[in-house]
Amino acid sequence: MALTTLLELLERLDEAHIQMLDLAASKKQSIMDNKVDALIEILNRESKFMKLIGQLEEQRAQAAYAFLQGVGIRSNLQLNLSELSRLVFDPDDKSRLLHIQQKLSGTLQQLKAANELNQKLIEQSLTFIDYSLDLLVGRPNQEITYHHPSDKGSSAKRPGLFDARG
Repeated sequence: MALTTLLELLERLDEAHIQMLDLAASKKQSIMDNKVDALIEILNRESKFMKLIGQLEEQRAQAAYAFLQGVGIRSNLQLNLSELSRLVFDPDDKSRLLHIQQKLSGTLQQLKAANELNQKLIEQSLTFIDYSLDLLVGRPNQEITYHHPSDKGSSAKRPGLFDARG
């Protein structure tokens, strides 16, 4: 009974992570299209899924503890799914547990890759924005041409295309 609950929770965790993967794909498109409002909406939805995943994780830990007690282990060990599978003797249950472990692991790897890509896209967007602002406003110490270091007083500072001090 505790194993069935554990398996159901693992499947629900996988489903929640798959939905997070879908959100990551939407986030990627929003970043590339520069749709800030859509990105904020996606971040809000991700926050709700993170709360759900946190609750499912707590329930999974409780179900794993109940399973351990059911097989005669009285301590609160933090075993991973491979270690738990060694305590399952029914071949069908063991197969189902290992299958959901592989499925969840694959989903988590895809989600990690998608999140890393989105992080790089955001960093590139911020770099581009910073570069664009530098072109428009200009840096205070930036000279457009070379001047000899002893010729400090004769050159005027070049403002950017937009003079913010005006």
